[in-house]
Amino acid sequence: MADDLHLARRLGTADAVMIGLGSMIGAGVFSAFAPAAAAAGAGVLVGLLLAAVVAYCNATASAQLAAQYPTSGGTYVYGRERLGPWWGFFAGWGFVVGKTASCAAMALTFAAYVVPVAWQRPVAVAAVVSLAAVNYRGVTRTARLTRILVIIVLSVLVLLLVAGWVAGKPDPVRLSLTSEHIGVYGVLQSAGLLFFAFAGYARIATMGEEVRDPERTIPRAILLALGIAVAVYAAVGVTVLAVLGTDRLAGSSAPLVEVARSTGWGWTVPIVAVGGAAASLGALLALIAGIGRTTLAMAREADLPRWLAAVHPVHQVPHRAEIVVAAIVSLLVLTVDLRAAIGFSSFGVLLYYLTANIAAYTQERQQRRFPKALQILGAIGCVVLVAALPWQAVLGGVAVFALGAVYKAARALRARH
Repeated sequence: MADDLHLARRLGTADAVMIGLGSMIGAGVFSAFAPAAAAAGAGVLVGLLLAAVVAYCNATASAQLAAQYPTSGGTYVYGRERLGPWWGFFAGWGFVVGKTASCAAMALTFAAYVVPVAWQRPVAVAAVVSLAAVNYRGVTRTARLTRILVIIVLSVLVLLLVAGWVAGKPDPVRLSLTSEHIGVYGVLQSAGLLFFAFAGYARIATMGEEVRDPERTIPRAILLALGIAVAVYAAVGVTVLAVLGTDRLAGSSAPLVEVARSTGWGWTVPIVAVGGAAASLGALLALIAGIGRTTLAMAREADLPRWLAAVHPVHQVPHRAEIVVAAIVSLLVLTVDLRAAIGFSSFGVLLYYLTANIAAYTQERQQRRFPKALQILGAIGCVVLVAALPWQAVLGGVAVFALGAVYKAARALRARH
């Protein structure tokens, strides 16, 4: 039976790192700095540092748990195994719902880079269907396309950094913290928004059933991918702030394109746009794969309809889950614009990692790779950053989790009767 099959272990360390980078160095690097700067001013760099520290703590928790539970589902599985069914359900529900919205946002962001407004929705749907088809054909094809997209994005970012510092008239004074531009709440809010960009390393753990030698590969890949992403974000953040300044950065809808324009090197503007499109595609590709694997794990435990637990007998992917995800994302793309959903996604992701930290804290000594203090710091960081998010994001997140509780309770009631 296809439902009884497991996914194939075909990914090595380099593949896993690329999938993590494809998730983290996505559209966030092209867009997240503007709302973060609007919240914190020049303190956006402090917010970036805080987001990186919380991300590192969470990454150690995920790496430690993935080594013990090398299967599909990520924190859904960890929460369920270590803390109980409800913990796992809320982690999985928040991930699936929040990241499905993120998929729609990434598809629309990609379309915004490549076609006029009138064509954006159909082109976004075409991108979703095309990438779902790549995922459907097997995880090695997913890894191969991700590698190509990551190389394109990194090359564009290197070009932008060179252009910004050589011809963008950067002013180091713009990096200084002044009382009128920084506040504690603003810094925390910017950290919560920027954390959204770092959350992609979870895709490595979510695909743990497809990684070779997972006890060794997954921890290495998670920390390596996060380290590279932090370095890239730090370099880009310093550059855009030095070139544009706080006010221009905060008011920009496409800050990296504006940096390219500021250099006077007009030929770099379309290249940066290509980089933004490639980054959006890379994030979308990894998101579809991650949601499919989490859906598979939840369906195996009947937290989602069991027929979604099927694994393709030839390609060894969760094909029904991926088809359903692509269909829902396409419907969202055609009906709503979710590009402003970054705060809502951060809410779900932070609670997802809160569960991971608590689950890792309960692991026995022989399973531990990192001190418990990191899990405590990570959990506190998640709670603080959630509290600092815009109230609209918190309200939307609470509503989604309330809907999830009703759904799970209804399924449990139906099962009993």
